[in-house]
Amino acid sequence: MNGLSDFIQGVVRGAVKLLLVLAAAFFLGSVLLAAVVVMLGVSIWSLVTGRKPEPVKIFTQFRQSSARFTPAGGWPGQRSQGTQGRRDPEVVDVQAHEVPDNSDGKSRPASGAPFQARR
Repeated sequence: MNGLSDFIQGVVRGAVKLLLVLAAAFFLGSVLLAAVVVMLGVSIWSLVTGRKPEPVKIFTQFRQSSARFTPAGGWPGQRSQGTQGRRDPEVVDVQAHEVPDNSDGKSRPASGAPFQARR
């Protein structure tokens, strides 16, 4: 009898596992279907109103912002239009020197040109 009860318990365990897998698959399928329905609804609404959907705007802004901080100026495999004709900036090292003060106490640029304040 022990072998028969072990067999029945194994069948019941297998049936419960199969039921849980089917329930999870049904849940994931329903979430995917709901996402597709929402995306279609948002797309139709954007066509009716003539505006881009908010998630598209946000993702576009994210890509533009992140393009500034990537080494190539954009995402891998993508060439942005702003970086095609631009060269890398050259770094020039200069010797620092002190600019002498005038007798009136105001400092002047080293070139001798009068100081002009920004307005």
